[in-house]
Amino acid sequence: MAEGLMKKFYGTEVYVQSAGVHSEMDVDGFAVAVCGEMGVELDRHQTRSFDDLKEWGDDISSYDLIVALSPASQRQALELTRFYHLDVEYWPIMDPSGIGETRDAKLDAYRKARDQIIDRMTHRFGAAKTNEGSR
Repeated sequence: MAEGLMKKFYGTEVYVQSAGVHSEMDVDGFAVAVCGEMGVELDRHQTRSFDDLKEWGDDISSYDLIVALSPASQRQALELTRFYHLDVEYWPIMDPSGIGETRDAKLDAYRKARDQIIDRMTHRFGAAKTNEGSR
């Protein structure tokens, strides 16, 4: 969600690449749905791990900032960046994956997580740079 929202809000002003601790999971259908409500298309998005980025030739030292959305990704980012001058920020975003019994309850949880990400992004990087990013 964060990569898609970042691209929607800030367009080509920033280079953004999402990665997590694991890459074997598909993009969650609820994340696809709640981002789709805002015109952010995630259906073709592939999950990537930090190891995938390295394997595909991304040099972590070329980034200015890593934003971790889970304690596990924060630990891994700090480990990977201990030899580089690179900032790591932790944004404690609610993990919606296990919340809610019904489809509507699950969608509400994902909307809350999406909105937490948006609030953190706009607080950190300013208002959306595109008209499409406003909610």
